[in-house]
Amino acid sequence: MTDDDFMTAALALAENAALTGEVPVGAVVVLDGQIIGRGQNAPIRQHDPSAHAEILALREAAQSLGNYRLPGCTLFVTLEPCCMCAGAIQHARLARVVYGARDPKTGACGSVVNLFAETRLNHHTVLEGGVLATPSSLLLRQFFQARR
Repeated sequence: MTDDDFMTAALALAENAALTGEVPVGAVVVLDGQIIGRGQNAPIRQHDPSAHAEILALREAAQSLGNYRLPGCTLFVTLEPCCMCAGAIQHARLARVVYGARDPKTGACGSVVNLFAETRLNHHTVLEGGVLATPSSLLLRQFFQARR
């Protein structure tokens, strides 16, 4: 499978989140070509400010591997991770993060800050943004337009 295929899986989760009234963000964790963790935004439903798609996907992947460290894994997420998620990604020791849409308000991969470029931190995850950015952005834009 390609990066686009995995991002498409994350987009399907984002669409599910939108159907439940959550901000449409989806994420999958991949190891050796297999999805080992899935998440979609759920802070409203779970009454949990940490229930971002990335965090939920990381939790499922960690359970799947029986380890909180996820070396060699890639996270695909439809929206640029925030500072909270970037911190969790670094603690999990992910090899790579691939995201769709940039987040000009809270993005921690370069839009507002870039925690992954901080040389004083002991782990550095490779970033790639813009994968299926158009459908990711469109889904978010349609979700917020419908609420205005």
